[in-house]
Amino acid sequence: MLDMNELKFDENGLIPAVVVDAVSKKVLTVAYMNRESLAVSIEKKLTCFYSRSRRALWLKGETSGNYQHIVSITADCDADALLVVVEKDGPACHTGSDSCFTKPVFQDDERREFSLNGLYELLEQRRLERPAGSYTTYLFEKGLDKILKKVGEECTEVIIAGKAEDKKETVYELADLAYHAMVLMVQLGISVEDVQRELASRHIIDHKVKQEKMTT
Repeated sequence: MLDMNELKFDENGLIPAVVVDAVSKKVLTVAYMNRESLAVSIEKKLTCFYSRSRRALWLKGETSGNYQHIVSITADCDADALLVVVEKDGPACHTGSDSCFTKPVFQDDERREFSLNGLYELLEQRRLERPAGSYTTYLFEKGLDKILKKVGEECTEVIIAGKAEDKKETVYELADLAYHAMVLMVQLGISVEDVQRELASRHIIDHKVKQEKMTT
């Protein structure tokens, strides 16, 4: 472990801290820490920053309840910046947004990276805006029963392709199933993070079970 004395704080005694969600891997915010706030963060296992405007320590969530529970803190190669991975209790931004980074400046559509969170956001947009001619719009307009029916149909298609041991077709049908499952998630207000947290909790349980079996 790197000693705090090896970190390079700037002339004002500060070091930038990039805060990342442990589940979604989304960058939540960039703030600053000094030696005291870093010590508090490590002691409490909660993010504590130094507010440059108020010139005081700031324990994230102290007034809002949106605490950030620290999973890890890692310094960069020059030891002059920190990556803080957290599990959050609520929105990271004072505006109520999940992340402070919400204002696109540039996006090369040809190089746009696919992500489940990005797909989820697109589906949410379709649910709200209902653009004409969109298949997703059609599903939301038909409602829950139609969405559930499509999920069931895609499950059957996955089984058929899998039983035939057709890898290419199985991948295709799994993609269809994943899409319709996410439409269902949006319909019911289930986030990608909700599912990731459930999977993470099962991984921990599975690990414990395996350990128990090994020791008996």
